[in-house]
Amino acid sequence: MCDPYAADSDAKFIYDHTPALKDQDPAQSVIYCYPEARAPYYAARKVGAEIDLAAIRKVVEKKREDYSPLVIEGAGGLLVPVTGKALVVDMIEELGCRPVLVARAGLGTINHTLLATEALRRRQIEPFGVVFVDTGIRPAIDDLVAENIDAVHVFGRVMVAGGIIHISDCSNPPDSVYGVIEKLLS
Repeated sequence: MCDPYAADSDAKFIYDHTPALKDQDPAQSVIYCYPEARAPYYAARKVGAEIDLAAIRKVVEKKREDYSPLVIEGAGGLLVPVTGKALVVDMIEELGCRPVLVARAGLGTINHTLLATEALRRRQIEPFGVVFVDTGIRPAIDDLVAENIDAVHVFGRVMVAGGIIHISDCSNPPDSVYGVIEKLLS
């Protein structure tokens, strides 16, 4: 269920943990919200709605006037449909974003991450960087994560900010998380 006020909402989490946003309404950062977790195009279609990229662009342009850096969360991956004619990567291009790829820290991520960097570069979009995240589903093995970081950095020719361990309490993330964010922003 998409609810910007739900305990597990990304918007609520960000607004609760960003001092400049703490007293503001998290719903102001949610442009489209649908009841089922699906690719955006299919989630909208399921309820008889459509996503308008021009409306998204208008909101993002307004947000850019007030916030820097502006973080925009994509949905599902680069090649996921947003409309009947556009993918997430098309939206990135339309908005002039420099994407940070968030990749699973474990086995199989080298291929997925390198394919994503290649898909971006085919459209002349340079990735801003990569962050590996331990989802907690399968424990990430430290030396495997180090190999993933090395392979993506070398073969993808992209800055890898590091890995974020599984965070069991998002209201109190470990200090190591901030180091990854600082590397991205430096």
